[in-house]
Amino acid sequence: MLRFGTVALALASTSALAQPAEIVVTGRGLDAAAGEDAYGAVVIGRDRLTGSASGRLDEILKDVPGLQLFRRSDARSANPTSQGVTLRALGGNASSRALLILDGVPQTDPFGGWISWPAYDPERLDAVRVVRGGGSGVHGSGALAGTIEMFSADPEDLAGARAALAYGSRDSVDVSAGLGTALGSGFLSLSGNYGRGDGFIPIIREQRGPVDRASPYEQASASLRAVAPLGSDVELQASGLVFRDERERGVPFTGNSTTGADASARLVGRDWSALAYVQTRDYYNSFASVDDERESANQVAEQYSVPSTGLGASAEYRPPLGDAIELRIGGDWRETIGKTQERFFFQEGVGTRGRAAGGRTRTVGGFAEAAWESGPLTLTGGARIDRWWISDGFLAERELATGGVLNDIAFADRSGWEPTGRAGVAWRAGEAVTLRGAAYLGWRLPTLNELYRPFRVGSDATAANADLAPERLRGVEAGIEVRPLPAARIGLTLFANRLEGAVANVTLGEGPGQFPGVGFVGAGGQYRQRRNLDAIDARGIELDAALDLGAFSLSAGYAFTDAEIRADGPALPLDGLRPAQTPRHSFASRLAWRDAGGARASIAARYVGAQFEDDLNGESLPDALTVDAAATFPLSSRLAIEARAENIADARVVAGISGDGLVERATPRTLWIGLRFRD
Repeated sequence: MLRFGTVALALASTSALAQPAEIVVTGRGLDAAAGEDAYGAVVIGRDRLTGSASGRLDEILKDVPGLQLFRRSDARSANPTSQGVTLRALGGNASSRALLILDGVPQTDPFGGWISWPAYDPERLDAVRVVRGGGSGVHGSGALAGTIEMFSADPEDLAGARAALAYGSRDSVDVSAGLGTALGSGFLSLSGNYGRGDGFIPIIREQRGPVDRASPYEQASASLRAVAPLGSDVELQASGLVFRDERERGVPFTGNSTTGADASARLVGRDWSALAYVQTRDYYNSFASVDDERESANQVAEQYSVPSTGLGASAEYRPPLGDAIELRIGGDWRETIGKTQERFFFQEGVGTRGRAAGGRTRTVGGFAEAAWESGPLTLTGGARIDRWWISDGFLAERELATGGVLNDIAFADRSGWEPTGRAGVAWRAGEAVTLRGAAYLGWRLPTLNELYRPFRVGSDATAANADLAPERLRGVEAGIEVRPLPAARIGLTLFANRLEGAVANVTLGEGPGQFPGVGFVGAGGQYRQRRNLDAIDARGIELDAALDLGAFSLSAGYAFTDAEIRADGPALPLDGLRPAQTPRHSFASRLAWRDAGGARASIAARYVGAQFEDDLNGESLPDALTVDAAATFPLSSRLAIEARAENIADARVVAGISGDGLVERATPRTLWIGLRFRD
């Protein structure tokens, strides 16, 4: 069988007469580049994706030590704006510092840079590849802390009809269904999932008042994917996704919702690919203040609509240069457009002032990367150049009753160039040992949310900053992989990263008083502004191990990261502190069993070390250990029963501590029972 990119041609070799070629579509992109072995990666396979206790991608990704969301809460209870993803303790805020990609398409929110995790059903995925570090490489802006690549499941995994229904704690329901069928010589898959639950009360029991209540959620998504050959060595892949995510934060007037729709088309040939995509999002978010006795809540602000659009295209060509050399050349274009529309300064339950703020960003980049293989040695290196634009930025505030203008600011357009590159080496020192090393540069353009939107949380207020500069990363790493047995693997990576110009919410003052960009801040409130710090230095160790014993498999990983802020000027109080929400230690392990009849079971443990809640390191979130378990047993060739348990010991995982000392927890013990059907 000869494979050309994603199209396989099966040629009959046992007949004297030529037979018609059978075209087999796979739905994949170009094969992994030869030089990727030089950069440390962790791959989460389909068995893990479809066999977790939570059934949620954001929780599954925590199997990778050092990967974290801004908050410890999952996507059933956290505010979506706290769902940005990062790696290697490089910190962050709402925006992701790791680039999430689905079949080549960037997935961050066009306005805010966070991730709408409920949109991604793990059942639709074949694998997730997490590259920690690695710089921009071929992916451009956003791949600072690393790259998280999601690959859609193969046609054979989605063929036929499938369905699952599970009922869980707090009247929770998870439903999913899918259908895959041949479409001429191609393939069509349709899938959907729905989840809802009454939720839990986020504030810990000893601090609750009459106003505190459960935090319900309701989430749904549907996906359509078609793959068809266009001749013998070109494949067309078209995808569409729609989703809706609604949550409440456990207090009246704290509901939020996100709706989204994505579409993409990709052509993949023997040695080239071309992609175009569009993303649309709209976001709603309401904010409340609660009295000291926690007896009543009042609405204080409302983002009633945050429409945004992301557009993009990319192309790559790998000219045939022989078996020893691989060359990748290509380019990409991305554009984001969005604005926030808000009501604030509520009086007697009515917003008296309105705000609109937003703008546009664009990047256009080109890259070239080469890899050379000679026996046990692989060398790779590449460079890219990006041109960026920030334009059409504005902030408008007015009195709703009279139309009186409070602010009407048009921010200056800006642009610049960002050269980046990376280089690496991998040497197979023996049958069981591989050594590798890499150096890289990366960058990230500030989001529209960081540039233009001021916001308040409780009594604290944070001003936007239209003058933010891009973040830039320099990193080096060295690693070794040892296979003492054919079924065993141990990997160790040492790294040092420096993130210059890191965007952070910097504390600049304390109320009461008037402050630029936010107005009045009351007594006890903090005034902050988004600023570029001098740098965040992160150095550490990553250890991964796996053992496959047939029916049983064991995997484990550990990450230690020592991260420090470098700052001066108004941010000098942060100098030498650890970035907020970044633990030094994280650990994950999983023991799984599977038999030939389809039964499977697993138990997973995760540990996250203590981390600071705030930029001044004043409040510490304690460490936490959680244990999950899942089991599936066939009842017939088509039907199976499953049982799942999240946080079996009901460990208190502190997700946040407010300025007045209120403690919020992440998901408590959650038990599930359900059925699975597969035709």
